[in-house]
Amino acid sequence: MKKLIKFIFVIAFIFSITNGFSQKNYKFGHINSQELIQLMPERDIASAALQEHTAQLENQLKEMNSEIESKYTVYMQQKDTYTDLIRQTKEKELGDLQERMQNFQMTAQQDIQNKEAELWQPIVDKANKAIDEVGKENGFTYIFDVSTGSVVYFSPESIDVMPLVKAKLGITTTTTTE
Repeated sequence: MKKLIKFIFVIAFIFSITNGFSQKNYKFGHINSQELIQLMPERDIASAALQEHTAQLENQLKEMNSEIESKYTVYMQQKDTYTDLIRQTKEKELGDLQERMQNFQMTAQQDIQNKEAELWQPIVDKANKAIDEVGKENGFTYIFDVSTGSVVYFSPESIDVMPLVKAKLGITTTTTTE
C-alpha cells in the first residue's frame, strides 16, 4: 500500500512538473488601427479620389437642378399662353425631371458609399496584413484593436505593436491624430 501511495505521489509530481513546462507563455499586444490607417499615405490618395468622385456627382446634380429651375421659370412665364394639352405636357415634363433628379440623388449616395468601400478596403486589408505579419513574426498570441472599443482593459504588460506595424508598412512619421 505504501508503494502504491508513493507511486501515485511520484506520478503526480512528474505530472505537475511536465504540466508546468508545457504551459505556453502568452504574449499580448494592442494597436489602434484607426490611428494606423490615418498615418498611411494611401489614405490621402483615397480621400482625394473620393472627394473628386463626390464633386463630379454633385456637379451633375447641380446641372440637373439648374435645368429644372430654368424649365420651371419658362413654364411659369408662359403657362397662361399654353393650351391645356401643352400645359399638361410641360407639367409632366417638369415632374419627370424632378423624379429623375431625386432618383439620381439616391443612386449617387449609394454610389459614393460603394466608391468609399472600394477605395478604403485595400488600405484596411494592407493594415490588417501588416498587423498579422507583425503578430506572427513577434510571437504574439493576441493583438487587440483598441480603436473598436471592444477591449475594456489591457495591462501595462500588453505591448503596443503600432511601432512594429508602422515599420512593416514603411511609415516613418511620429505624429498621431487626436
